[in-house]
Amino acid sequence: MLAMSSALPGLLLLLAAATSVAVANAQLSENYYGSSCPAALLSIRTVVTTAVLLDHRMGASLLRLHFHDCFVQGCDASVLLDDTAGFTGEKGAGPNAGSLRGLELIDKIKMLLEFMCPRTVSCADILAVAARDSVVRLGGPSWAVQLGRRDATTASASLASSDLPGPNSNLNDLLTAFSKKGLSTTDMVALSGAHTIGQAQCQNYRNRIYTDTDIDGAFAASLRGGCPQAGGDGNLAPLDASSPNTFDNGYFSGLLSRQGLLHSDQALYDGGSTDDLVRTYASNNDQFGSDFAAAMVKLSNIGLLTGSSGEIRVNCRAVN
Repeated sequence: MLAMSSALPGLLLLLAAATSVAVANAQLSENYYGSSCPAALLSIRTVVTTAVLLDHRMGASLLRLHFHDCFVQGCDASVLLDDTAGFTGEKGAGPNAGSLRGLELIDKIKMLLEFMCPRTVSCADILAVAARDSVVRLGGPSWAVQLGRRDATTASASLASSDLPGPNSNLNDLLTAFSKKGLSTTDMVALSGAHTIGQAQCQNYRNRIYTDTDIDGAFAASLRGGCPQAGGDGNLAPLDASSPNTFDNGYFSGLLSRQGLLHSDQALYDGGSTDDLVRTYASNNDQFGSDFAAAMVKLSNIGLLTGSSGEIRVNCRAVN
């Protein structure tokens, strides 16, 4: 009886958390804007599709923006807020510093939607839809985006620094960071596959190509010309050199060849518990796509503000 009594507070906390998630999800709907802003999804898709056609890297940037939003305070568009006298925003913190892209495109979409349907479509929902549409445009899977998120009225630089996994993370770091957000090992590996598109800055892979030992020698040598030991911090290299502008399983094939660009990439295939999953995805693109889509649904439902919580920002960069 004593053991049951001591476990009760923890059980109640778990039940409360589950109830909170269930209530939030119940307020979401794929057709949330069906009456209030019926052209919202088409408008977002049109702007995103055009932008990604002109700059393939933008697709990766928009996907990353959504991911980095959801990992800090939840999917509430806090990542878009500029610094104020009351708080320091997330844009300059941790892995976000000097690397976030797509902000101006989100501004453009928001301006269009405000003209069409004032104070209706949240910035958080724009990020979620833009991420999905970017993946689809680059040949990846689609998934149902539940809508009805509301926007945060504050941001947290400290949480951005502590909660976002960095490029030098090891496998345990990654598993812990994702687990804290309610994401499984399968979710973590599948979501890491987002690195099948996009590029990384030299400062984030310099240690990898000069000091790591679990890297293909010819691959490392090929990158050193564009990433010297001193200088060139902002020089770029594709995260998946085999197909940098196509959303496929090439990223995982690269890991099998010890050609992960970031230390945190190769950590997924380095004799640890995720090796088998990497091999599965490398040989089965459909399985990767299916697991990635399922993981994105879970990711996009982290820490939502719904109902009367938060607000619908008029300008995604500032609280109303």
